[in-house]
Amino acid sequence: MEHKKQLISFVIPCYKSVKTLEGVIETIRSTVATRPEFDSEIVLVNDCSPDGGETWKLIQELNEKYDNIVGVDLAKNSGQTCAVMAGLRTSKGDFVTVSDDDGQTPINRVFEFYDYMQEGGFDVVCAHYTSRGKRSWFREFGSWMNQTMVKYFLDEPKGLSTSGFFFAKRFIVDEMVKYSNAFPHIGGLMLRTTHNIGNIDMSMNDRAAGRSNYNFRKLLKIWVNGITTFSIKPLRITCFLGMLMVFISVVVIIALIISKLTNPLITIGWTSMIATTLLIGGMILFVLGVIGEYIGRIYLSLNQNPQYVVRTVLDRKNGEK
Repeated sequence: MEHKKQLISFVIPCYKSVKTLEGVIETIRSTVATRPEFDSEIVLVNDCSPDGGETWKLIQELNEKYDNIVGVDLAKNSGQTCAVMAGLRTSKGDFVTVSDDDGQTPINRVFEFYDYMQEGGFDVVCAHYTSRGKRSWFREFGSWMNQTMVKYFLDEPKGLSTSGFFFAKRFIVDEMVKYSNAFPHIGGLMLRTTHNIGNIDMSMNDRAAGRSNYNFRKLLKIWVNGITTFSIKPLRITCFLGMLMVFISVVVIIALIISKLTNPLITIGWTSMIATTLLIGGMILFVLGVIGEYIGRIYLSLNQNPQYVVRTVLDRKNGEK
């Protein structure tokens, strides 16, 4: 009796991917071919790539060429995380993995994830990058900052590492995509679903072509999402800073009073007053800014601001719907 093949969904957000995407697809197809007990679908999400429609045109060609390609065209650029969410919702596999479109993700090691998952009984297996290839100091700093924030603000368990390259069971993905608010964070969604996560050490490949599309604004957006979407620790930190400033102010006032009483000739100048006023005023503005960020996100969520808008879906076997 022939056993039904298990389906693995490969979700790939695409942005300026014309030079690299075909190579990633070929790597996936050749890797899956080594394990005949598996079938695959490849979900390509065009995040409104600003290249004159070239990326979407390539996805259409790949959909015509192969019978396991699913294409999703977003109506506007929603960011990599939202594009991943669109791909996760579209996927149908028993297992789902997420890959980059630039060849940096060592997707040829996907079955190491599966085997490790079966051995350890994990719900999710994530890559733990010991080396990230040739990248600028800015991107290295961005990755370090993101990992630090996830560990502190999202209570990532000690010794555990989440990453954008992961291999998950179907029930994990089904739970993650229930989140419909406008500010998803993949690591946060994963950690609020399960802590039964395994890690595999690996090195990130060098980019096949081009350079990173991330700038400071995009990295800052990821950091803010990670901090504020699933954690109230920033509010607690601002509360602590507020109490600390009150304590410092009381100490300074007492010190000034004692100085004046012990030496009446001391002139208490405007410098200390201005410095204290600026310090306290800055802290007040900082606290209000953090509170405002939370209120703004509540407002957008109440107005049902969408994660993304799908323009077109190309189903498997060249069927458009």
